[in-house]
Amino acid sequence: MTRILGLAVIAALATGCATTSSVKEEMAPLSSKVAALEQQDAAMNAKLADLGKKSDAQTADIQALRKEIANYNAAAQKAAADAEAAATRAEAAAAKAAKAFELRQMKGAK
Repeated sequence: MTRILGLAVIAALATGCATTSSVKEEMAPLSSKVAALEQQDAAMNAKLADLGKKSDAQTADIQALRKEIANYNAAAQKAAADAEAAATRAEAAAAKAAKAFELRQMKGAK
């Protein structure tokens, strides 16, 4: 048993404890990787914010276009209604003219 205990003590002493310099050596690459990831995160957040602004601008443009289309549709419907009214008036005037022509023909035949 003392032999096992002695081997355990020798093994513990042989492996040693972590020193400050060895910890710093191990942490240096990790620190640089963390810094790089933080930079990538900041860049992605900036791009995301930019995309959000573009999206908001496009939404505003779409709303403006929809309003413009609605105005054009209203104008087109009004023009169609005006054209239909004008066609009705023209038909009435043509009917009156035809009646007047018939009356003149009847007067001329007498």
